[in-house]
Amino acid sequence: MFKEIIKWDIYEIRTESTPINGVMLRGRIRKFCLTNNRNVLAENTEDIEKSVRFAVPSGEDASKIIEFLNSLLPDATIELVRENVPNPVLSKLKVNIEDRYTI
Repeated sequence: MFKEIIKWDIYEIRTESTPINGVMLRGRIRKFCLTNNRNVLAENTEDIEKSVRFAVPSGEDASKIIEFLNSLLPDATIELVRENVPNPVLSKLKVNIEDRYTI
């Protein structure tokens, strides 16, 4: 049985000085979303340093997740970087450009 592919909105988290990698941030995002019955993906970035990305299903309000992140990371900048991406790879955004690949 096939279902419609979920499309995701991708957000990027950066900080000025607060450590963002090696502090269990992805796990904390996941736990927060499990506690709040939210679907989420979270990955460290490989294409830029000191950044984490998370994604929520397209059209869903991410404001509670952003509030949570701002409470953990007071100097965080959280930006919507892509919208409506099917089956996203968060670590490298260029992987999501479908024209790059053939099968």
